[in-house]
Amino acid sequence: MRKIRLYIASSLDGYIARTSGDVDWLFTDQDYGYGEFITQIHTVIMGNKTYQQLLGFGEYPYKDKQGIVLSTSLSGQTDENVQFVGGDLQEFISTLRQSPGGDIWLVGGSKTIHDFMKHGFVDELILSIHPIILGDGIPLIVKDPSIETPLELQDVKNYNSGLVQVTYQVKSKRNCSDVE
Repeated sequence: MRKIRLYIASSLDGYIARTSGDVDWLFTDQDYGYGEFITQIHTVIMGNKTYQQLLGFGEYPYKDKQGIVLSTSLSGQTDENVQFVGGDLQEFISTLRQSPGGDIWLVGGSKTIHDFMKHGFVDELILSIHPIILGDGIPLIVKDPSIETPLELQDVKNYNSGLVQVTYQVKSKRNCSDVE
């Protein structure tokens, strides 16, 4: 079964972007393991706000990957980069996990991460913590006690830039293969 991996960066105080959606504070001076990570990925999943933001950066960066954007209003449509999916998320994720291919990258954003955590879809969390406190922004995890999730530490890497990257395996999940 294909794994769903959340590979994401946050500020020390837990924000994945400024309130405006800007990520100008992210380091781009090193690879931070991204090159190795992306070779294991076959499919990228993200929310529509994240997709629109990516398009604003210039050329879509995941043209060689299957792209899925979660959107109820655009469900059933496609463009040159992605397929838009809405509706029953559990059924869709269960089918996607069973399909052939490499791992699935949950790119973001915050609402999509919340939905995936709430349904127990995430298998692995790789968090790159940047040495900055933003004070406000878009949170990595929306406050919701129903998504309490135990994690098991797998790895910790630190970089000269001050970035710390932690990898966790989700210990117990209500993954979609259990809900069929």
